[in-house]
Amino acid sequence: MSLTAPSVDDIVAARARIRDRVLRTPLVRFASPSGAREIFLKLENLQPTGSFKMRAAGNAMAAAAPSDLARGVYTASAGNMAQGVAWNARALGLPARIIVPDHAPANKLRAIAELGGTVVKVPFDTWWDVLVSGGAPGEEGYFIHPVCNRDVIAGNGTIGLEIVEDLPDVDTVIVPYGGGALSSGIAIALAARRPEAKVYACEVETAAPLAASLAAGAPTAVAYQATFVDGIGGRSILPPMWPVVSQVLAGSLVVSLRQIECALRQLFLAHRVVAEGAGACSLAAALAHADIGRRVVCVVSGGNIDVETLAAIVAAEA
Repeated sequence: MSLTAPSVDDIVAARARIRDRVLRTPLVRFASPSGAREIFLKLENLQPTGSFKMRAAGNAMAAAAPSDLARGVYTASAGNMAQGVAWNARALGLPARIIVPDHAPANKLRAIAELGGTVVKVPFDTWWDVLVSGGAPGEEGYFIHPVCNRDVIAGNGTIGLEIVEDLPDVDTVIVPYGGGALSSGIAIALAARRPEAKVYACEVETAAPLAASLAAGAPTAVAYQATFVDGIGGRSILPPMWPVVSQVLAGSLVVSLRQIECALRQLFLAHRVVAEGAGACSLAAALAHADIGRRVVCVVSGGNIDVETLAAIVAAEA
């Protein structure tokens, strides 16, 4: 499986394709604890399906030839890309099959079904093989890879265009890292529109292959632990993404589960922002690293967290 990264022109074209399908999400100021430093939140949790994946799935399907979509679509996703694909497929009158790992949260599986998607649950290793090989034997339809897809990355990059328009002097953007499609798309847009700014990935310590790979200078496997932070993390870097992310990202900021819980709690209590674990990871990284910029944007990538988990975290003592 090979990959050619999109250009900023591809990202601009993606923006035109999905303009009527997605929300132009707001950029709001976070109640930062420090004086001169400013932290802003890019609220992708407000998208119709609760995550940025609306942009990725929408552009991938809008850019596909009608003949490619004739037999429907399928993807491999733990939840958010699944919902983005199912939502867009329903809008186009297409069937959608979603291959999910066996640890996918129940609230995201319910959402997929409510959007008309068919859930195919498989062991994590089988699901990961689908991502690595770029498809599943026996499946029909157009495979929309949630990461290694030029149009997916370009759709995500539209977030970068919006950030620069709303905060022209942004110094740093922090992006949750699942497979690299979101962070690389935003970084490509920033490199063209605000080259002075740095884009950092952020990862949870229980699944941080990018940080290990950047330290080693090559894709490196790590131990993986499933947690409530289910929207990011893996055992390794997808090989086609390594040449892209290793060039366009300034680094990876790794945070603990406790730091993410604290950030999630602050988002809810200070701003009434509902974020899932992955979505709160960027704020956790910003709060843990005060030396990465004066004007920092945290991409709150999604808000699809089950009510019980949210309630337990919010109620816990800091």
